[in-house]
Amino acid sequence: MFSPARVLLAGALVLSLVACGSKTETPAPAAQTSVDTKAFPVTIEHKFGKTEIKAEPKRVVSLGLTDQDAMLALGVKPVGATDWFGERPYGNWPWSNDKWGDQRPEVISDGNEVNYEKVAALRPDLIIGQYAQITQEQYDKLSKIAPTVAQNGKYEDYSTPWREMTTTIGRALGKETEAKKLISDTDAKFATIRKEHPEFAGKKVVVADSPAPGQYGAFAPADPRTVLMTEIGFKVDPKLDGQTKDGKPIMFGDERLDLVDTDVLVWMPEKPEDADRIRNTPVYAKLAVAKADRAIFLPYTDPPTGAALTFATVLSIPYAFDQAIPALATAAKKL
Repeated sequence: MFSPARVLLAGALVLSLVACGSKTETPAPAAQTSVDTKAFPVTIEHKFGKTEIKAEPKRVVSLGLTDQDAMLALGVKPVGATDWFGERPYGNWPWSNDKWGDQRPEVISDGNEVNYEKVAALRPDLIIGQYAQITQEQYDKLSKIAPTVAQNGKYEDYSTPWREMTTTIGRALGKETEAKKLISDTDAKFATIRKEHPEFAGKKVVVADSPAPGQYGAFAPADPRTVLMTEIGFKVDPKLDGQTKDGKPIMFGDERLDLVDTDVLVWMPEKPEDADRIRNTPVYAKLAVAKADRAIFLPYTDPPTGAALTFATVLSIPYAFDQAIPALATAAKKL
């Protein structure tokens, strides 16, 4: 079974663009909201150069792991999308499900492989891959199918900040003004949280995971999950400085659990039993953060708070914090 927690902890998935599968029915293009027709043609810079979009795209393929959220928030339903959490077909998450409605995309990737034949059969006029790891060779192949906007070259793969992702997707769809509004609304939510919870200000935080006994990971300061904690007032524990590379998590065993002994610890377990396992680990139980009960557990399912924090999009961020703030506040007030 596809294991999202293991994928997340190991870092971003490597997109292996493999042509496989058979022809499929082509979904109809989505009904879209208002588009600024004066926005086209538009040229967007990315890791592999520049891509010109000459007219409003009608059939968009979302190649990035989370790109579809920004598209949905802008009223555009991609005809093809990546479904990297295989247990929830079509990205069926509570923060986005109602925006899909009855019109679901063709799944063109599970996060490991992209089906070229499916992408081509969808007849896209635009392919977007922002939260992605597209290579030059892959970009060249995709560009033969349709104009392709690859990930931002200013950042490591799978680490383009959500604001830049939303802005780029908005420009590509002719909806830059709406994208800016989504960003400002999210920023306003951050400001409200900081105002209502001054106990977060300056408190050290570590976001971690543990896919198996004796295996742990602390997410990098640049990881979207960690960055979101800083947006509401926390600061990344400086003990992580220099410990991570290329935005990927630092991996360690029981002997280095001191790395997660911080003011407020955010665990993101894949399964409920993982939380019990972590709590009952003798070395962990001796840490100050564990003794003081300043660790919180945000699961990937039931509710999918951890998944929402991982997506880190304009749709998932409000959901994630609505779920997580009470537990974060309880932990922070114990200091």
